[in-house]
Amino acid sequence: MRILLVHNRYLQRGGEDAAYDAERDLLRAAGHQVVEYLLDNREVAGRGRIALALTTVWSRRARAELAALAERERPEVAHFHNTLPLVSPAAYAALRRRGVPVVQTLHNYRLICPGALLLRDGAPCRDCVGRAVPWPGVLHACYRESRAASGVVAAMLAAHRLLGTWGREVDVYVALTRFARDLFVEGGLPAERIAVRPNFTPGGSAPDPRAPRAGALFVGRMSPEKGADLLLDAWSLLGRTGGLTLAGDGPDAPALRQRAEKLGARWMGPVPAAEVAAAMRQAAVLVIPSRCYEGFPLVLGEAFAAGLPVVASRLGAMGEWVEGGRGWTVEPGRPEALAEALREALADPGLALGRGQEARRTWERELSPEIGLERLLAIYRRAREAFARSSA
Repeated sequence: MRILLVHNRYLQRGGEDAAYDAERDLLRAAGHQVVEYLLDNREVAGRGRIALALTTVWSRRARAELAALAERERPEVAHFHNTLPLVSPAAYAALRRRGVPVVQTLHNYRLICPGALLLRDGAPCRDCVGRAVPWPGVLHACYRESRAASGVVAAMLAAHRLLGTWGREVDVYVALTRFARDLFVEGGLPAERIAVRPNFTPGGSAPDPRAPRAGALFVGRMSPEKGADLLLDAWSLLGRTGGLTLAGDGPDAPALRQRAEKLGARWMGPVPAAEVAAAMRQAAVLVIPSRCYEGFPLVLGEAFAAGLPVVASRLGAMGEWVEGGRGWTVEPGRPEALAEALREALADPGLALGRGQEARRTWERELSPEIGLERLLAIYRRAREAFARSSA
C-alpha cells in the first residue's frame, strides 16, 4: 500500500514523535511505500504572532503542498498525526478532494481541549468538552499559560467545528483507548468514525522470570501533570533509602533531582531507549502517578513488554489497562495511596512477578508490533471503504 504520513514535529521530542517514527518504520519494514510530509516547530521561531495564528487555523502552505504531493505521489490513504500549528486541519480537504482518504490519530485531547491534557490546576478538567467554542480554555489560559495562545487554538477548534471539518473531512479517527473514544464522542466527534487502537511497542523475547528484580522505576517527562513529585512524596512516606530510579527530563527536573537525591534515589535523567529498557528489566514495578488523563503512554506498553507490573493513577485509560491483574491503581493526587500500593508491590516479589507476567501476556495479545500493524492496515482499509461510500 502507498501511504502518506503527515506530522508536525514538536520542539521537544516526546511520545507523539516517537510513536510516529515507530509507526513509519513498522510500515516500511512490512514492505509498504511510505511518503512523508513533515513540518517542524523549530520553524515557528521566525513567524509573527498574527501569521502563526492564521496558519494554526488555516495553513495555506500545507494545504497547497499536500495537494501537490497527492497529485505527484498518488497515495492510497493519508494518515495525520499532529497538525498543530503548521499543518492545520485545512489540509484534510486538500487530500480528500484529490481522492485520498484521511485518517487522524488522536494522540492527545486537543480536539476537545485547547490545552490538550484535560487538566487544570493539577486536576482533570472537562469544562471545554462538547462546547462549540471552548472559551473556558481561553479564560484559564490552558495552552502555554497564555490567553492569547489559547484563544488561537480555541479559534481553530471553533472554526473547523463550524465548517464541519471534524464530521466531514476525516474518514477514520484513531483513539488510543476506549476511554478516549467515549470522551471524543461526548465532545462531538462522530462515534461511527472512531476506531480504537493503542500504540504498539517493540518487546523482544519474554523476560526470564528467574531474573532478580528490585525497586521502583519512573520514566517520563519531569513536569507537573506526570506526577513525579507525588512519587517522591510517597517514597518519603515509605521511609526507604534507595530503591527508586527516575529517568526523563523536563522543566521540573532540577528541583525533582535535588529531592530525589536526598532520598537516595538514582537519577538517570534523559537516557537512550536501550538504557530505559534495561532499567525496566531490573525493576520490580513501574510507577505512572499522572495527574492528567493519559492517552496511551508508550512507557506503559514498554513496561508490559518487559514483564513489569505498573502502579498507576486510577484515571481514565490507566484503569482500563492496569487493572485486571497487571498492576495496581490508586486514587490520583494522593501520595498516601501511592505509598500503600508501592509497599504491597515491593513487599511481595511473587505477587509482583505474577502481575508482570500477566502484563507481558497482555502485550503479546494487544500491543506487539505484529498486532499493531494488523490493526493499522485494517483502519486504512476502513478509511478507504468509508471514503468510497461518501463519494458514491
